[in-house]
Amino acid sequence: PIRGLWTHTTAGLDAYVVSGNKFYKIDTNYNATLLGTVEGTGPVSIADSGIQIFIAAGANAYVYTESTNTFQKVTDPDFAGATTVCYIDGYFAFNQPDSQFIWVTDILDGTVINPLAFAAAESSPDEVVAVVSNNREVWVFGQGTTEVWYDAATTPFPLAPIQGAYNEIGCVAPFSIAKLDNSLFWLGADPRGFGIVYRNQGYNGKRVSTHAIEYAIQSYGDITDAVAYTYQQEGHAFYVLNFPSANKTWVYDVATGAWHERASWFNGSFMRHRGQCQMNFNSQTVVGDYENGNLYVFDLDVYADNGEVQKWVRSWRPLPPNQNNLKRTAQHTLQLTCESGVGINLGQGSDPQVMLRWSDDGGHTWSSEHWISMGKIGEYGYRAIWRRLGMTTKLRDRIYEVSGTDPTKTVIVGAELFLSGTNTNG
Repeated sequence: PIRGLWTHTTAGLDAYVVSGNKFYKIDTNYNATLLGTVEGTGPVSIADSGIQIFIAAGANAYVYTESTNTFQKVTDPDFAGATTVCYIDGYFAFNQPDSQFIWVTDILDGTVINPLAFAAAESSPDEVVAVVSNNREVWVFGQGTTEVWYDAATTPFPLAPIQGAYNEIGCVAPFSIAKLDNSLFWLGADPRGFGIVYRNQGYNGKRVSTHAIEYAIQSYGDITDAVAYTYQQEGHAFYVLNFPSANKTWVYDVATGAWHERASWFNGSFMRHRGQCQMNFNSQTVVGDYENGNLYVFDLDVYADNGEVQKWVRSWRPLPPNQNNLKRTAQHTLQLTCESGVGINLGQGSDPQVMLRWSDDGGHTWSSEHWISMGKIGEYGYRAIWRRLGMTTKLRDRIYEVSGTDPTKTVIVGAELFLSGTNTNG
């Protein structure tokens, strides 16, 4: 699996990948050069001083110096492990696993650690799970609280907490923390519960998840292994939150404030999306596979996942609860408002199809599938319409679902439903 991706701050022409237990440099042609071995499993945390790259891998840490092409394990006798690492003012700061301790390396040298260059986050007795630098400050995330520290230029440990920059929201998953839109996003926890997604607003946490998203997250057996990354594409900024144990991926779009579930389609079923981590490299958004050593580029003009079929699904309730009088209705026609006539010349997608089905009992059972065309290439005025959709039954409510698998551009704007009601209450 791809455990971490990084682009060097100053070089820019090379990127770095931790894949399995190996550390590679890749050039702009995606040629890989093996640099060394990174022990352990699971995600790694990476920071960059412009001179060195520091890799925190739990019980171990590694430093790569590009100018000398030297890759070495941190063997200082005072090193006690590093869960996450960040960079601030010449120092690498990291948190010691299963403790309240935060350490810094020597200035501009990640391989040397002063035995006195540490401090404890003592505002609360919870353990520190992660450290992240943001706007020249270090956010210290505990299991149930968060503190913000600054460079106080003291010796031998330069950091100190900012008075008042403290809140009682912690982090349940250290690798769920990611930067986006000039903010930090993370999967929160506190003494009263867990499973809410926050972004910072000043030194406070602002809830961005919805009740529906929180219901899904809190139903998963284990969320401590959640892994997040962020990226931007066509003006949209995305926070991608993977749940490996639950095999799920949720995505928050900052531009719209909306969530969607993202998935790969494999062997007839949905699974978590393949992207595990991200870097902006080669003018492309590159993500690493959670299961193998593949790197992928997000491309809106490629309609497949590494050659596998890509399936999309959209479901909705046409009559919201505050507009539904719970009387039976005859559902006459449903027209999908979409971009038509964008099929391809040959093969699957030459006549792109969309499937409709519906449920009259809250999604427990579904109708048969109803397939129609979205318009062959050049048929720009084509309308996708389903007719004679029957009467609502049971709950007198209906959920519609449309989906497709053709490798073509799919742009759905909305849908129009034509129906008529009845006066009976039976």
